[in-house]
Amino acid sequence: MVTKAVRVVAHGLACFALLLAGIAVAIAHEFRTPAVTAVRVEWRAAIDQLRTEVDTRPAVTSAFTFSGHRRLPAYDPRTMPALVQLNAVTSQIFNGIGRSPVPVLLPFDTAAFLDARMNSAPSGLPLARYQADFRPADLFDAGPAGYDAVFSLEPGAGDGMPRRIFAEPVEVQITGSALIYDISDPLGGKGEPVKALMAQFPDLRRFIREGYVRYAFTRFGVPYVVSIQCLDSTPRARRLACREAYPVAERFLRALRVTGGQPSRPRMDVPAGFAERPAQRSLDFSYRPAGDIIANSGFRKQRGRADYTAYSQIRFPLARTPAFVGSQSFGRRDKSDQPGGRPWRDNFCEARSFGVGQCASGFGHQGQDIRPGDCPAASQRGDKCDPKQQAVVAVRDSVVIRSPRQQAATLQINSRTEHIRFRYMHMNPASLDADGVLNGRIVAEGEKIGVVSNYLDYPNGTSRHLHFDVQVFTRDGWLWVNPYVTLISAYERLIGGRGREVRPEVTGSPAVARVRPEDTTHPAREGSEN
Repeated sequence: MVTKAVRVVAHGLACFALLLAGIAVAIAHEFRTPAVTAVRVEWRAAIDQLRTEVDTRPAVTSAFTFSGHRRLPAYDPRTMPALVQLNAVTSQIFNGIGRSPVPVLLPFDTAAFLDARMNSAPSGLPLARYQADFRPADLFDAGPAGYDAVFSLEPGAGDGMPRRIFAEPVEVQITGSALIYDISDPLGGKGEPVKALMAQFPDLRRFIREGYVRYAFTRFGVPYVVSIQCLDSTPRARRLACREAYPVAERFLRALRVTGGQPSRPRMDVPAGFAERPAQRSLDFSYRPAGDIIANSGFRKQRGRADYTAYSQIRFPLARTPAFVGSQSFGRRDKSDQPGGRPWRDNFCEARSFGVGQCASGFGHQGQDIRPGDCPAASQRGDKCDPKQQAVVAVRDSVVIRSPRQQAATLQINSRTEHIRFRYMHMNPASLDADGVLNGRIVAEGEKIGVVSNYLDYPNGTSRHLHFDVQVFTRDGWLWVNPYVTLISAYERLIGGRGREVRPEVTGSPAVARVRPEDTTHPAREGSEN
């Protein structure tokens, strides 16, 4: 009797354990939002540095007021009148600089500029004179999360610069951010010091990562990263070698000065949570689990990475449905057709030569391939759906980061809770140039920015599809994260129904590196197939 009772209790406990395991699996496959850390800005330290910089020009120093009202909230502009005065001057060159909640560091000698203006210097003096020979900013964008800027150095510009093989202007990006995305990053925090710059930047790290040489440092409690896209290879006329990029970046760093910014209300950390999804089930949309890439399609047969984070709530990047997310390079290996339609499949960690810190081998695809569906039969008889003119749209209200002739168009969101980028590839650069999809343009969510095409260094260079990827800001700069779940979530909202996850078969299924829920909450190169 006792033995039977024990068996009943044991059976009940086993069932309960299985139930808990099932619940755990279900929770693990719920979509999560990212965790974001807000930094505390040391504005008094920024004021002290500004004072030191303008003291080199005594006439300019007397024009600034460095003491303000002490009893006002720290974010009140009257507590730091010198910053208000500085923003009034530099906003004429860097529009909206006062919107940055972190001190803006740029290669701009404000003191020399003001001194020249006070001494009635000709107004026609080129900005490059005050910008260490960097030409006027290609992009400057400031908002509630921080600021981003792009400057260029022409070939031959800059006294004492070594000769380089690369024949185009070198673009240098800088970001200072009040927000840091807490991603699981096995490569994070590494790098080597730069002895020549240690006095100016004691914690500076230089490292090559994901197709960029990066210089990361902290100043005033804020993370800053200066980066240049390059190849870790021998110099070439059409590709900048990283060794050629070093002196350009270091010239940029030496020239950095406090140029603006304004304290704002303190912001709170953004904890990870569950992403909102439609309650109603879709009858025809299905997808394979995150990280379930086609068997042996990873770099050296690496596994996928099951990241279930929806990094942002976006509008799906194609204007119309249906659409399919899946491999454009290994599609013939995918035998996953199902009754009722082919399920989507992750291809973030497919084999490519691009560095991707989130993939097991450190190399991967960086994004997802998206193919538009065929035009409905009824539409093919009219002019409303041209199969070669499927519209690509902005996923959010955002600013464009793109120079003329570049193959990639990047949209950036800068808000109190997000500092994130979305990159589109394979649209024709000439069409993007003609349509004004260029640095600084503001686009609205759902606005058409191009059409799905097949450009890769030249027309018809790849299959007709859109490459879409997501980058978030970290202490190592802008890093690629898996956009797969972000796209699933966006598509579900577009069609108004929740998709069905198609579980991989136990036998012969590709291996997947599972990510524990807590792993998602802890701290490219253009011109090649993406």
